[in-house]
Amino acid sequence: MNIQSMKIGFLAALAVVAVGCGTKEAAGPLEPSGPTGRVRFVNLVTDPARNPVNAILESVPFGVSLGYTATTPATLPSPATANYSAILTGNRSLVLKKTADTSVTVATISFAVGTGEDRTVYATGGTGGGAVTSFLTTDGNPVPTSSQVELRIVNMSPSAGALDFFVTAPNADLSTATPAAANVAYQGISPYIVLAPGTYQVRAVPAGTAPAARSTSVSVTINNLALAGGTGRTVVTGDSAAGSTPITAFVLTDR
Repeated sequence: MNIQSMKIGFLAALAVVAVGCGTKEAAGPLEPSGPTGRVRFVNLVTDPARNPVNAILESVPFGVSLGYTATTPATLPSPATANYSAILTGNRSLVLKKTADTSVTVATISFAVGTGEDRTVYATGGTGGGAVTSFLTTDGNPVPTSSQVELRIVNMSPSAGALDFFVTAPNADLSTATPAAANVAYQGISPYIVLAPGTYQVRAVPAGTAPAARSTSVSVTINNLALAGGTGRTVVTGDSAAGSTPITAFVLTDR
């Protein structure tokens, strides 16, 4: 797809300036005029020397100065703060440039999106100057009722290995808890978990950890995760910003 086939809400010259200098705010969401899917990008490049990055989707600025674990379009300036951006279906391209020197291409990621499909593109790897690769998920994004929350787990930490995840009341006893998602391997994706609205604690331990040892084997914790009814969230685990441990975790807003 060339840029002329898209309705872009800004001048092409401004787009060139934004990409070239690496300091301008990214333009608003893409506005395609045909069958569409939706896409978002998450930066999991574990190389501080190449972070932050600018994301350029189909030759259009999509996100600027995205640090480790940052996502776009959710971090774009208001009012362009949607969880995903619409894009024409088919084979698409996302280019990552080093923000401090946009002559440096960090990665070029090719992916496909279908009509009505939501996809998350993760940029991964890069530790110690290594290759940056990608991983994509297809996001079902079920519609919860006002008395439900939909939550899923994506394990993007190669150092953690397979994990058991617990979603409990804060400080609940893990020895008697049941995993909300068990044995989630690296690049594994759990089914959506239906929860009641409330405040939760998310903890992960190495898969198969004995109940009595769970409390001393926690790899990652998210405290006081407030979940309102009618919403959807994805919990993502990843390595540290430079690779390896300690494991980090963050939450994406799906709906």
